[in-house]
Amino acid sequence: MTIRDALGFRDALVVRDLCKAFGKPAVDRLSLTVRGGEIYALLGKNGAGKTTTLRMIVGLLKPDAGAIRVFGVDALGDPRAAKQIIAWVPDEPMLYDRLSPLEYLEFVAGLWGIEPKTARESAETLLKWLDLWEQRHERCEGFSRGMKQKTALAGALIHEPRLLILDEPLTGLDAAAARQVKDVLTARARAGATVIITTHILEVAERIADRIGIIQRGRLLAEGNLAELRLRAGENQETLEDVFLELTAEEGAPIA
Repeated sequence: MTIRDALGFRDALVVRDLCKAFGKPAVDRLSLTVRGGEIYALLGKNGAGKTTTLRMIVGLLKPDAGAIRVFGVDALGDPRAAKQIIAWVPDEPMLYDRLSPLEYLEFVAGLWGIEPKTARESAETLLKWLDLWEQRHERCEGFSRGMKQKTALAGALIHEPRLLILDEPLTGLDAAAARQVKDVLTARARAGATVIITTHILEVAERIADRIGIIQRGRLLAEGNLAELRLRAGENQETLEDVFLELTAEEGAPIA
């Protein structure tokens, strides 16, 4: 029995036969399961359907067909309940530039109905954790891409979501900011939250993900930890980059 089994973790996300078309299929009968308490990397080439899938999971796009359950909640039948336990960080930080980080976090906490004293304490913890405390009163409009991304991440974490979903969270970040974000995601998963990320930086997925799903043409091509994916791709494939390129080069490859 694993530690997660002993703690009673269950599936955080279950997607079944998910479909979305924009003239042609973007997501095509996609099915996958993300376990509670793990970091799951969803990988694919540009146009594979990653962002479309995540937007349907968080309720920003309505699927044409399929089912989505988040910790047992029917995300399509009861989207309000599902959104209470999900946080979403898009690839472009979405902030109110005229607010400072502290004002932004208190505003977001208010939307979630968090008591002001608790909100301020949580905001202080997050801003210090992400090395933004010294800039807490500065307006976000003057921030670098990395500082904006970290502020957006803090806003996503303020209500302590059980499922954190991030689309390309490290794009455009310098090494120090990227390291901070990776450390925060790893710490959240160790504390029991579930993290789903997309990334084109395959070394990041190789380093921090417990399991990896590779999608192509909107369908799941392969899934597992790195060792399992190596078996699927062939014994000569050592790095995740090698595995990814080998698997996505297979024309007509069967669905895992």
